[in-house]
Amino acid sequence: MRRFTAGIWVLVLGYTLSQFYRTFLAVLAPRLQQDLGAGPDDLAISSGIWFLAFAAMQVPVGRSLDRIGPRRTAAGLMLVAAAGAAVFASATLPWHLHLAMVLIGIGCSSALMSAYYIFARNYPARDFGMLAGVFVALGASGNLLSAAPLVSLTEAMGWRSALWLMGGLTLAIAAAKWLVVRDPPHLDASHPSGGLREVLRLRALWFILPLFAVNYGASAAIRGLWAGPYLQEVFDASQDRVGQATLLMGLAMIAGNFLAGPAVRVIGSVRRTIIIGTSATMISIAALWLFPASSLGLSVLLLALVGFTGAFYVLMIAHGRAFLPPHLVGRGVTFLNMFSIGGTGLLQFGSRPVYNAATGLAGPAAAYSTLFLFFALPLALGLGLYLLTPEAPDD
Repeated sequence: MRRFTAGIWVLVLGYTLSQFYRTFLAVLAPRLQQDLGAGPDDLAISSGIWFLAFAAMQVPVGRSLDRIGPRRTAAGLMLVAAAGAAVFASATLPWHLHLAMVLIGIGCSSALMSAYYIFARNYPARDFGMLAGVFVALGASGNLLSAAPLVSLTEAMGWRSALWLMGGLTLAIAAAKWLVVRDPPHLDASHPSGGLREVLRLRALWFILPLFAVNYGASAAIRGLWAGPYLQEVFDASQDRVGQATLLMGLAMIAGNFLAGPAVRVIGSVRRTIIIGTSATMISIAALWLFPASSLGLSVLLLALVGFTGAFYVLMIAHGRAFLPPHLVGRGVTFLNMFSIGGTGLLQFGSRPVYNAATGLAGPAAAYSTLFLFFALPLALGLGLYLLTPEAPDD
C-alpha cells in the first residue's frame, strides 16, 4: 500500500462505491418489495442490467483510457452513477430501478479499470497481481457497507434518504477524481496504436475468456442478489441475520482478495492458484446444491467460502494482463473485464427464470438447490477450458 498515490486512494473510494452499488439490492429487497412491489425476479433484472450496462461500457472505457487517460474517464463517468442514485431514490415503480441500475452500471464501469490501467502502465508486470488484489480488497469494503451498515442506515433514515446520501457521496468522489488522479505518461510514437482486433489475436487469452465469464459471476450473483432471499425463504432468517450473513460473506471476499497475491507466491504460479481457488468455489457451491436446507450455520459458512474463494478472480486479470503489450493495456484489461462483468450479468438474468421455474415445481429449498446447480455447472465448464491455457510469462 506504500505504492498507492493519493490518486489511487481516490480511485479506491470510487471502487468502494462500485462494490456497494452491485450488491446493495439483496439487503434492500424486503423494503423494495413492500414499497414498490419489486420481487426477487424484478431485482434479478435490475441487478443483471447493472452488470450488462457495466460490461457494455468496457470497450469504450478501454479506448478512453488509452486516448484521454483515467482522470477524465473516471471522473466523468462517476457523474452518471450519481444521476443513477438519484433516480433510484426517486423510484415509484420496479422499472425505475432498472433505469437507475443502468445509469449506475455505466457510471461505475471505469472504477476498477482506471486503477488497473495505472498499475499496468506505471509498475512492473510481476507486481500487477499484488497491487490489483490489494486494491480490490480495499474497495471491497463496499460489500460491507451494503450489508449490516446499510440495514442500520435504512432503519434510521429510510432507504430513499440512504440512496440520496449515497448519490451525494458519489458526486463528491467524482470531483475528487478530477482533482487528484494523475494520468500515466502518453506512449511515444514507437508504440503502435493497436485495437480490439489485435487483442483477439492473442491466442493465450482464448481459453481464459470462458472462465472470465463465470468465475466472478457465481460469487457476485449469490452475494449481490440471492443470498438474502435464500436465507429468508429457506431458514426464515430475520433482516438482521441476513445483514450479518452478507457482512460475513463480504468480509470473506475482502480476505480472499488480500490473500490472492500471497497465495501465488506460496503456490508458485498464477495459473495453479486460479485452478485451486476455482475448484474450491465449485465445491462450496456444490455443497449448497446438495444441502440447501441442512442448517443456517452451514449455509452461512458455505456462502462465506464462496465469497472467499470467488474473490481470487483478480488473479484472472493478472494472468491475462501478462500477455498484453503496453499499447494494448487499456483495451486489453477492459476487454477481459467485459467478459467477467458481462458473464455475471447474463448469469443473473438466467438465474431469474431458473428460480421461477424451480419455485413453481417445488418448495424454496429445492428451488435454491436448483439455482446453486445453475451457478456450478458453467463454472465447471469454464475451469475445464482454462486448463488448456499456458502459464503466465512471468511465472
